[in-house]
Amino acid sequence: MSGLANMYLSELNKAMLLLAECPQTLFVGQAVKYPGQAAFKSFDGIPMERRIEMPVAEDFQMGFCTGLALAGYIPVSFYTRWDFLILAMNQLVNHLDKLPMMGWNPKVIIRTAVGRKEPLDPGPQHCQDHTLPVRAMLKTMAVLNIEKAEDVVPSYEYALFCKRSVVLVEHMRLY
Repeated sequence: MSGLANMYLSELNKAMLLLAECPQTLFVGQAVKYPGQAAFKSFDGIPMERRIEMPVAEDFQMGFCTGLALAGYIPVSFYTRWDFLILAMNQLVNHLDKLPMMGWNPKVIIRTAVGRKEPLDPGPQHCQDHTLPVRAMLKTMAVLNIEKAEDVVPSYEYALFCKRSVVLVEHMRLY
């Protein structure tokens, strides 16, 4: 692993530990409790009882996290790739994003990544960047693109302390 990748992943871990300082946060998704994805190491130090491993059911995961948020939790909903978050667009665009327009303010921190193409190219369905079109669809949520290690912690601090749900886009080539 290069020094740049070490730094980005280290900053992601600092950001996750910062989020974990808030007692309302729960970490939800695939590869949050069990290894199998490069970002798993970014959850080092997060207590296992604060991690909820999900099945491959992306739309359900977003709806589940919206429900947690309505109950007072701050879910950190982890989707390993943008391509998988696309499967949750109904819950994201039509529900979580629109609830503030109807008087509810659920707060979900959504963590996703643009997949890498090297050293192995996983194919076009695993490395797309949907930041711009999703940003255009959302009316009440922010979408932050994290291209540099020094922007990781400030981006997650913003997500924690702002009053709305936020999508944070990482880049696996930097892990």
